[in-house]
Amino acid sequence: MMGPRFTDRYHAGRRLAAALAPYAGRPNLLVLALPRGGVPVGFEVARALHAPLDVMLVRKLGVPGHEELAMGAIASGGIRVLSDDIVKALGIPDRVIATVAANEESELARRERAYRDDRPPPDVRGKTVILVDDGLATGSTMRAAAAALQAQHPERLVIAVPVAPRETCQSLLQFADDVVCSTVPEPFFAVGNWYEDFSQTTDEEVRELLARANEAPEEVPRR
Repeated sequence: MMGPRFTDRYHAGRRLAAALAPYAGRPNLLVLALPRGGVPVGFEVARALHAPLDVMLVRKLGVPGHEELAMGAIASGGIRVLSDDIVKALGIPDRVIATVAANEESELARRERAYRDDRPPPDVRGKTVILVDDGLATGSTMRAAAAALQAQHPERLVIAVPVAPRETCQSLLQFADDVVCSTVPEPFFAVGNWYEDFSQTTDEEVRELLARANEAPEEVPRR
């Protein structure tokens, strides 16, 4: 296995922005990042493409007892996406899925308040939306986010991540108009393996980056 490809999420965002350069300067362009880890990546992308930045709130539904394994995800707007293969293979009953989803919906609502205060979600109708995260494994969280956005009729939806397995990137083409994965390593193992610093992004960092990206992006120093 090769060594880490990215110093941190900011470095990954700059690399991803280079792959997204054809979108720079387009009218009605919007970058939406998945909190929390996707926001530093999205910040660099939005700054490079001269686009506003906001968050797309989505939560993974982890298998009870094995929470790192996603059985699906939920997103704002009442969207729920399930990984049918995992649900069937593990025999997860509907009542367990409902319980996990209810817990995650509470966290989704908390993050809406924490990140947006009283600001409404962005209007994506007729816009080119670039949906960003810091990396993908199964892609279930990104599928939920993409489904929620497609229901709002953007003109074009682009999924963009710094690192993911090739098969995951290919599977997401059915949910978006374009998928940009700047690194598709083999073997993949996990997203964190491709970062030297993969420490957790905090709520405070998310709020700060959203404010700076949309109020005075030129004042933010590169990391």
